[in-house]
Amino acid sequence: MNMIVCVKQVPDPETPPKGFKIDPAAKRVIPPLGAALVINPFDENAVEAALRVRDAHGGKITALTMGPPDAEDVLRHAMAMGVDEGVLLESPAAEDFDSFVTAYCLALAIKKIGAADLVLCGREAADWNAAQVGPGIAELLGLPGVTLVKNIGLADGRLKLERVIPNGFEVVEVGLPALLTITNELGNPRYPTVKGVMAARKKEITKLSPQDIGADAARWGGGQLKLLDLFIPVQERKCHIFKAETVEEAAVGFSKKIIELKPT
Repeated sequence: MNMIVCVKQVPDPETPPKGFKIDPAAKRVIPPLGAALVINPFDENAVEAALRVRDAHGGKITALTMGPPDAEDVLRHAMAMGVDEGVLLESPAAEDFDSFVTAYCLALAIKKIGAADLVLCGREAADWNAAQVGPGIAELLGLPGVTLVKNIGLADGRLKLERVIPNGFEVVEVGLPALLTITNELGNPRYPTVKGVMAARKKEITKLSPQDIGADAARWGGGQLKLLDLFIPVQERKCHIFKAETVEEAAVGFSKKIIELKPT
């Protein structure tokens, strides 16, 4: 079983929201100075899912990411968890790509790596929460795709999956090769061990360029989405105080105020 797990580097979700700012002209998020970049938590669930499949059935796991040179840190995190090798598709401008361009580039990189029985992605990225890249890769590679998977079973060359739906979960069967997006309902990912961290530091990371994967320059630099506006929502809180002599008067006054403030 050869598996490829797509991972992404994102600002630490634990960073206090008040530290983020918006550049309205450039339509960009300005993260707090010194904010750490970490592996997308949902992608960490995808890594854990791949490790569980390998623990049960054997195989090889490759972590794939796209970004600037320092994005290899997320690959080393995945390798410290137990992933066998890492591949970095180098692109300093990756953070400006929309979901379509990201899916296009990763799909080409997966083709370049080759021989993938199973491709896994996180359910979404913790920065934009679009949840489009995984299904986009499946479409571009012509693979069956199953989203929001929380449990993976494998028997006789077929996957038996549990995927989350609003009122519970459903069971889906699909053949290989396939692409799955993994949800956090899978459970907590394992922690990297000290031995794993030390081993990951020594491993070589394969680096690919747009030319290596045969990317069309026009599609590499373009996109399908246009960001019209980016803003921080304004949150206002108002406190209304009124006096009453009795509980009955208070109840009537409170009810009138609710009716008055009720949106039309």
